[in-house]
Amino acid sequence: MSAPGVRARIRAELTEEIKSVAHRHLATDGANLSLRAVARDLGMAPSAIYRYFASRDDLLTALIIDAYNAVGDAAEAALPEGADPLERWLAVSSAVRAWALAEPHRWALIYGSPVPGYRAPEDTIGPGARVLLLIGRILLAAHHAGRLAPAEPLTGRYAEELARVAHALGPDTPVRVVAGTLMLFFQLCGAVSGELFGQLHNSVDEDRQGFFEYQMRSAATAAGLPR
Repeated sequence: MSAPGVRARIRAELTEEIKSVAHRHLATDGANLSLRAVARDLGMAPSAIYRYFASRDDLLTALIIDAYNAVGDAAEAALPEGADPLERWLAVSSAVRAWALAEPHRWALIYGSPVPGYRAPEDTIGPGARVLLLIGRILLAAHHAGRLAPAEPLTGRYAEELARVAHALGPDTPVRVVAGTLMLFFQLCGAVSGELFGQLHNSVDEDRQGFFEYQMRSAATAAGLPR
């Protein structure tokens, strides 16, 4: 391997090591990351870490993008081929929950309270939309297959706003699909966050998976997916 290739490999490995240490700090410090603390754990001079991440926000952005892509990968891998729309939604939502339970600190980073002083750059938009777009594809496929139950027309100012979103996505995208996609996504995020952040203590302690599925099935019915 050439010298530039060796340097690139070493840089990539150290970049991943920095992110790995930063992940451990998320578990103890939340999003209150300190580049100095990360450098100390790696045995590096604080000035050296700036060759890899110019600021705390750059490191946070890298962690956020990785987390979005990880949950996106989990959701996409769980999508069953040839299943009916409800089964596909339940599989995806369960995969998202399973990832969040295994990675609670990474979930909190991307779906918890905003990090004070941090403004997410556009680089996070694509990865952050992966689960949302996957849900949208499930609903759109159900619509094209004639599998969405009849529903009352959407009315109100929000319907006008969603109509603009639907038009931007494509002329054959119904407003109802956009509304249902957003509703399912926020129901999913709310259910997972409520469980992770302790809102079910002393109410549902023994069968949280069952309660989660009840919520997801109820949301699916509201979105028009057949039982």
